[in-house]
Amino acid sequence: MSTRRMVRIGIFVALSVVGAFLKIPSPTGTVALDSAPGYFCAAAFGGGEAALVIALGHLASSLIAGFPLTLPIHLLIAVQMAAYAYLFGFLLRKSNAYMAVTLTTLANGIFAPLTMVPFYGWGFFLGMLLPLLVGSLVNVLLAYLVFTRVKKAGVNIAANS
Repeated sequence: MSTRRMVRIGIFVALSVVGAFLKIPSPTGTVALDSAPGYFCAAAFGGGEAALVIALGHLASSLIAGFPLTLPIHLLIAVQMAAYAYLFGFLLRKSNAYMAVTLTTLANGIFAPLTMVPFYGWGFFLGMLLPLLVGSLVNVLLAYLVFTRVKKAGVNIAANS
């Protein structure tokens, strides 16, 4: 891994940590703007970097909230977030922005809390549904809008640099 790539990942992880302090009210206190930098990386640089950035961003947000669902569960969620970032980048490249934003928002906003039903029940799912849908949409849309503006401005964001 090149020094340039490590620095880029570090910068986006730092942005995720900043976003982790910008909370969206939820029962767990972990929904925040920590994912936008990871989704931006998925659009700009590909899935590998994005997966790392978004997973560490979620862990930062969870740490700030005191790991309310336990560390093992938050590690599982971090893996899910990594998959959603990869999905977002893949859909942007193979489909269109509308499909990428919509499916990624639904995956993180509905499917993610659904996977927690065996651990925490349907009440948890219902309590997290709206905050996660809002948080997911804000993060994904913000990342996509920033990505399109950066690209339109002519900034070189080559994936292999």
